[in-house]
Amino acid sequence: MAEAKTITVRQTGSPIRREKDQRATLVGLGLNRVGRTSTLQDNPSTRGMIRKVQHLLEIVE
Repeated sequence: MAEAKTITVRQTGSPIRREKDQRATLVGLGLNRVGRTSTLQDNPSTRGMIRKVQHLLEIVE
């Protein structure tokens, strides 16, 4: 079988003064502090979560 694709994201923005759903999305992505990185499966649901908080994240190559 093919290897599952992954995507690595790093949190660059603070969740302070953000909507509750954006904070919950960061926790769902495994992030909760600026500078933390998380490696996630690359699938449509993860991409949707990343898009929701894209202003707080950067994609690590």
